[in-house]
Amino acid sequence: MTAHRCSPRIKGGSLTRRAFLTRSALAASGLGAASAVGWAEARQTNQPAAAGQSQGSFPVVIRVDAAKPIGPLRPIWRFFGADEPNYATMKNGRKLLAELGELDPKRVYFRTHNLLCSGDGTPALKWGSSGAYSEDARGKAVYNWTILDGIFDTYLECGVRPYVQMGFMPRDLSVKPEPYQHKWTPKAKYSEIYTGWAYPPKDYGKWAELIYQWAKHCIERYGRDEVRTWCWETWNEPNIAYWQGTFEEFCKLHDYAVDAVRRALPTARVGGPDVAGSGGKFHRDFLEHCLRGANHATGRKGTPLDFVSFHAKGSPQFVDGHVRMGIANQLRTIDEGFGIIASFPELRNTPIVIGESDPEGCAACQGQQLGYRNGTMYSSYTAASFARKHDLADKHGVNFEGALTWAFEFEDQPYFAGFRSLATNGIDKPVLNVFRMFSRMSGRRLTAESDNAVPLAKMLSEGVRNSPDVAALASLDANTLSVMVWHYHDDDIAGPAANVELLLDGLPSNFGKASLRHFRIDENHSNAYSVWKRMGEPQNPTPDQYAELEKAGQLALLTPLEEIHCNHGSATLRFQLPRQAVSLLVMNPAT
Repeated sequence: MTAHRCSPRIKGGSLTRRAFLTRSALAASGLGAASAVGWAEARQTNQPAAAGQSQGSFPVVIRVDAAKPIGPLRPIWRFFGADEPNYATMKNGRKLLAELGELDPKRVYFRTHNLLCSGDGTPALKWGSSGAYSEDARGKAVYNWTILDGIFDTYLECGVRPYVQMGFMPRDLSVKPEPYQHKWTPKAKYSEIYTGWAYPPKDYGKWAELIYQWAKHCIERYGRDEVRTWCWETWNEPNIAYWQGTFEEFCKLHDYAVDAVRRALPTARVGGPDVAGSGGKFHRDFLEHCLRGANHATGRKGTPLDFVSFHAKGSPQFVDGHVRMGIANQLRTIDEGFGIIASFPELRNTPIVIGESDPEGCAACQGQQLGYRNGTMYSSYTAASFARKHDLADKHGVNFEGALTWAFEFEDQPYFAGFRSLATNGIDKPVLNVFRMFSRMSGRRLTAESDNAVPLAKMLSEGVRNSPDVAALASLDANTLSVMVWHYHDDDIAGPAANVELLLDGLPSNFGKASLRHFRIDENHSNAYSVWKRMGEPQNPTPDQYAELEKAGQLALLTPLEEIHCNHGSATLRFQLPRQAVSLLVMNPAT
């Protein structure tokens, strides 16, 4: 089909194609209208068009066919989590939870470690506690749900639902209770976190009763209809040092926990095992146990498995003075994990949640190789990697429900301190705006082809080390066409901008006249970090500065709302996309 060009119109007046291209590029580069002539001259002389961009630019053609849906666009992005459960009830934690809940109320889930750890709820890095379980002098269980209630109450008030991690081990239940609370810092060895909470219970019956009473209490407090929408899983990464027991002991822990939840609520959603990486033999053996093994709690065959979960992480490095991301490592792990699950015919239709899915493995760690976290490298990586997760699910024919981003916020830390987080001191980072973009996409996933996309096989084997990945994810529902376009490269260095020609075909008849909104994340849009740097990196911003940072952290339009006219179901849009930028173009039938 021949692509008929649309005529973009700004509300209140017309705009020629050349003026539209100029205005889009000016907005992308942060230049004002008075700089239009200089920008045009810079293009002609092959000079950089935007700050932080290397000389020149290159053309990219992306084709989206609205008449060729691939299948439903699953909202896989709506899962989040963190090590520190108690941050949820603190000032900035509540603020961020509310923002997550607003993305898709009552469909966003939050997973956290340390919910059952002993303590008074005082947070620390890679630590949290609730004091939910203790024993009196005669060894009788004492339950206290106050802190846990506060955490779950906050989730639900913010439109977020619990992805309940049943762990870790309370001090009075641990076979090795001391030392118990660690004092880990980013300068310490990671292994120092593995203390008394990581050990098996001294009594599996008491462990089961703890889980039963907790689930029963949740039902009494929130109602059966609410609790049956939650996810319940046992522990975290039991195939590494988070679990200081054997494989069989973990299966026993899991069987007792799942049976306890199901005794309280027979329709509860239970799953696991949230292994580190694809899980390899541990993961296969666990699935075999759940499908055909003897249940340690009931003595019957098998253990209920309503969803399967594993983790996938990238591997950034610091090379030649800059960060080099390791997207290939994360995607290969997902490929392997999907493959393991798909090898069990019984699990072909079982939902899969990648229970932690991130550029690397430690949100609270710091280091040169983690310098990507504050700016647009993180946001562009997220856009590129999430799209390929859809592709990998298609490759294996699995039921992919979600990919959980293990990033939240850290209270009482410096601004932009280098942690993997979605916000800092109540200021949203650019990466959060990618999730705001995802939340605006729904309906059917469409065929989107780019002549500058890195093929999936090459990305799995090499990452994005030569030509950048400039590609798209598109969706269509009854009244909205959404196209996300990103410009990603593993190396955090300057590079030329992409001149994108977006060809839209197969548009429904009601899109003959449509409105266009173009959202953008780049150096000058939806980016509080760049604004903070231009302020001089204040650690005690004034009220006016804080308000400016809050505004800069929100998803921003690149250009004003436009009106476009299309013929025969086709349109062509053009814009410049700087390196590490992400655009979302949203079209709706004009009313």
